[in-house]
Amino acid sequence: MCAMAESENRAPAAGAARRGNPFARLRGTTLGEMTAEMLGTFVILLFGDGSVAMCVAALPESGRATLVFSPADWILIIFGWCFGVVFGVYVAGGVSGAHLNPAVTLSFAVRRKFAWGKVAPYWFAQVLGAFLGAAVVYALYHSSITALLDATHTAQQNSVGTFSIFATFPAAYFHGSWVGPFVDQVVGTAALVGIILAIIDERNTSPGSNLAPFVIGLVVAAIGISIGANAGYAINPARDFGPRLFAFFAGWGKTAIPGTFGWFSDYMWIPIIGPLVGGPLGACVYDFLIGKQLEEPEAVPPGPAVEEH
Repeated sequence: MCAMAESENRAPAAGAARRGNPFARLRGTTLGEMTAEMLGTFVILLFGDGSVAMCVAALPESGRATLVFSPADWILIIFGWCFGVVFGVYVAGGVSGAHLNPAVTLSFAVRRKFAWGKVAPYWFAQVLGAFLGAAVVYALYHSSITALLDATHTAQQNSVGTFSIFATFPAAYFHGSWVGPFVDQVVGTAALVGIILAIIDERNTSPGSNLAPFVIGLVVAAIGISIGANAGYAINPARDFGPRLFAFFAGWGKTAIPGTFGWFSDYMWIPIIGPLVGGPLGACVYDFLIGKQLEEPEAVPPGPAVEEH
């Protein structure tokens, strides 16, 4: 989620070892980068969706919590996503740059000369990693989800609460309008990408000691704390669509795809298109308002010599 700079090359002796290691040969190839993007995004969803499952189903149904949901649960979820991003970036950063978000990949293609030919492969790997992360969370918490559905006498396809473990939906106060949630996703993703660029920009006050992934995780936490309730702060098309696709196949039906339940309908496009608009917007804002100021001034060529009389 941050396009970290690739770590410096190993010693020359590593070249000989690489020739005998088929996995080492993947590094520097699109396939190797896709593998890293998939695994990094998987880590994000494992901790992110896992934290939601804890609050929504596991804690109440295990007897470890008396409230179904409270503001404290929201804080727990925020830290789950925060740590998921931190560890996902640490996992993938040295191989792929750890985009882990189609909006980040698109923003770098638009503003950072990232190869357009790699955009679709990165997107595929990110969605696949998110899908697999959701599948593992479902396997871990299937029993608690079933217990919650039984306790509330709710059919799975009608349970927006259990669906929220996997994907997002808008707050009821939008009354079905797409405008508020769409603007929310644009603004949230613009903030995410713009601040990521500030963090990794070595010309700016970038964090040292390889702390950039941790600071980026804090950005995700800040977005969740400040504007997360509007639409669940997906701010990442893969994070929403991959688990949404899994939820559709797992039995949540139209609540997942096309995203229709009670006060919202055909919602699934908003956490996809909104971030894809917001990401490049945030990159442009940072580049034009801050990045341009950090550029080294061009050398002024000396003027013609003037002879003194």
